[in-house]
Amino acid sequence: MSTISVVGTGYVGLVTGACFADLGNRVTCIDVDERKIGILRSGGITIYEPGLEEIVERNVRAGRLRFTTSYKDGLEGTEFVFVAVNTPPGLAGEADMTYARAAARSIAEHLQTPAIVVNKSTMPIGTGDWVQGVLDRYGRVAAAVVSNPEFLREGAAVSDFNNPDRIVLGADDPAAAEKVAELYRALNAPVVITDLRTAEMVKYASNAFLATKISFINEIASICEKVGADVTQVARGMGLDARIGAAFLNAGVGYGGSCFPKDVQALAHMAALSGCHPQLLRAVMEINRDARRSVVLKLRSALGQLEESRVAVLGLAFKPNTDDLREAVAVEVIHLLQGEGAKVQAYDPAAMEKAADMLPGVTLCSDAYEAARDADAVVLLTEWNEFKQIDLGRLRAEMARPIFVDGRNLYEPETMAAAGFTYLSIGRGSNGNGHGASTAGEEAGTEAATVRA
Repeated sequence: MSTISVVGTGYVGLVTGACFADLGNRVTCIDVDERKIGILRSGGITIYEPGLEEIVERNVRAGRLRFTTSYKDGLEGTEFVFVAVNTPPGLAGEADMTYARAAARSIAEHLQTPAIVVNKSTMPIGTGDWVQGVLDRYGRVAAAVVSNPEFLREGAAVSDFNNPDRIVLGADDPAAAEKVAELYRALNAPVVITDLRTAEMVKYASNAFLATKISFINEIASICEKVGADVTQVARGMGLDARIGAAFLNAGVGYGGSCFPKDVQALAHMAALSGCHPQLLRAVMEINRDARRSVVLKLRSALGQLEESRVAVLGLAFKPNTDDLREAVAVEVIHLLQGEGAKVQAYDPAAMEKAADMLPGVTLCSDAYEAARDADAVVLLTEWNEFKQIDLGRLRAEMARPIFVDGRNLYEPETMAAAGFTYLSIGRGSNGNGHGASTAGEEAGTEAATVRA
């Protein structure tokens, strides 16, 4: 059993703290946000993450997990301090290190016993060096720094923590890295130990590569629409090649969330400041912007004009199994639709509470059918399981016009056409109309949609 402190109770911090406690360690989570700590202390949960609430409840009850706003209290007797604070994008695309700097200074000033400070947040290359400098300058005890980038997917973070592909550790002190590796030993994952800057780069390079795969298949999807090919079959044919792999080859409206957009942007910023020319990273970002806007172009073409049209949006969170709206495609698409005079009504299984604050002027509905009521078009932007079994006949009956834009290629064109929809998907241009559309008569089917696995 080790004594661990975790600074920050966002997705990374709360999952990391709770899961380390579940491995039998004593964990204290520190956050300066009194509201969040109050919710956690009262038995609530501050984020939507499958499986997390049960783990937090179990370990709080067992006395292995607690929460505080006090650095002095939270760092008392600790052996490891994991820094998991937010590093949002700055004005020029750089990572904003305001929270990280404040955390490093507070750790240095309140640490009373020697400990290992572990950078868990995604931080620019060289952060480990300046954190060490802060600890040396303001601290009263010895503290080593280890970089331990996270690879947790929102919506699957608990599973990812417990079943990691690899544990990456970077340190100037190999003994410190080995001690952190011991914390993960029970997970039986490969451990990569390297220097600080290389470990920091592993995180950025990994996210940039995955974002590149997404933008690549979306570029291919655009071409498929023009030449009459089906990108879903193209992706399947590519993905069966072991050198390529099927993951992240699902064409759609692009990536979003708290990681890919800011990390690709931050890496490009660092590269430019280092005298490099990150043209591939810039292309990845440009293609992603185009993918988001393609939905609006399809709607405009199908409806003739967006002014005074009524559009239903299904899915607001940037991905399923989360309520996170940061860099969500839906937020930008809705903004563009409202800018052209469209009236938007929307539904998401988990993100409605957050959407109420972020999406003024949007009518928030209780389910997909209410969102579709009297709509001229439905746009699906998040592939929640709930939408896979939707009653197409009922949905079609609620609508004023049968136009359905599938931003995630969730449904089969033949099924949608049989249900009476004018169906527009991404990169499935076999109908030769340049928009990946399938159409049929106005009679609505009643069967649930056939969906892609």
